Amino acid sequence: MEEEKKQQRKKAKRKENRFSPLYVLGGGILKEDFIIKHTRMIILVVILIFFFISNRYTCMQKLREIDRLQQQLRDVRFEALSISSELTGNSRQSQIELLIEEQGIELEGAKTPPYELYK
Repeated sequence: MEEEKKQQRKKAKRKENRFSPLYVLGGGILKEDFIIKHTRMIILVVILIFFFISNRYTCMQKLREIDRLQQQLRDVRFEALSISSELTGNSRQSQIELLIEEQGIELEGAKTPPYELYK
């Protein structure tokens, strides 16, 4: 009878201390029946958590890379557009005549318009 009371007191004391920080950090929680029975499931859940965290980190890195590349593409498109418009402006006949005069080259524009030869 006394032994049963002692065992009941130990169980009650153990249940009281079950969630104390010292009990958890001391490793006593690893001796619990629930933990022992479900060890495989707990390990699987921990592995899945690590997998999901690493997957999210990889996705975030790829999204940052995509944003950086899109910004770079916008910059290159703008630069190509400005170069194209500058080239179009410089290739006008009036602009070419102005450049010829500035360079001091003695060339004249054609007085008669060009004509096409047909076969």
